Amino acid sequence: MFIDSHCHLDRLDLSDFDNNLDNVMYAAKAAKVDKMLCVSVTLEEFANMAEKTAKYDNVQLTCGVHPLNQDDLVDQQYLLQLARHDRVVAVGETGLDYFYAPETQEVQRDAFRKHIRVAKQLDKPIIIHTRDAQQDTLDIMREEGAEQVGGVLHCFTESWEMAEQAIAMGFYISFSGIVTFKNASALRHVAHQVPDDKFLIETDSPYLAPVPHRGKQNQPAYVSEVAKMLADVRGQTLAEVARLSSENYLRLFKL
Repeated sequence: MFIDSHCHLDRLDLSDFDNNLDNVMYAAKAAKVDKMLCVSVTLEEFANMAEKTAKYDNVQLTCGVHPLNQDDLVDQQYLLQLARHDRVVAVGETGLDYFYAPETQEVQRDAFRKHIRVAKQLDKPIIIHTRDAQQDTLDIMREEGAEQVGGVLHCFTESWEMAEQAIAMGFYISFSGIVTFKNASALRHVAHQVPDDKFLIETDSPYLAPVPHRGKQNQPAYVSEVAKMLADVRGQTLAEVARLSSENYLRLFKL
């Protein structure tokens, strides 16, 4: 069985699935995907996300504001209130993205700190997005004591040096369909080095569909393609990658 540790079910274009989220779930089940983590990107859309996924017992939630979805300062008390939801197992996604939004760096850093503080208050791990902001990401994690709750650097595309420092703080490294891309040899080198007890697999669907589904809308069923690439890169069987990544998910999110 596989677990998709990061997806956005509420952002899927359901016209590909006869306008029924049930069909996404059926496809996932047929592909042996046992659980999914549906990740929040805005506080305004959290209630809708929770409602859309309410009937699926195998879907856990997060609550947070993506760094590319913020122009204003995050309301820390509102985040705290929403993140208390009984299906929320983590805070985020949060983090820093200087590649696409360098103009909002200050707002991003403020929000990142607030997410870590809320995670510590609730004793829930943190889902971190980071791109072109390695040093600031690590510095804020250390300064705010993120190691007290741990979490995951999702859809990882950065260096082994960054991964190593995050792992030392108790964080996990999650690999998406990007690891299957032809030009991702450096990322595959990182995937080879991450310890057995510190990696996760994800789709980040509906984005970043893995080979051989490039160009299509991504979905949780495709997480097995990420697992296949990791098995090849790490010299493990597909069953081993499925077992290890699932055990890591259950441990991280205290399930």
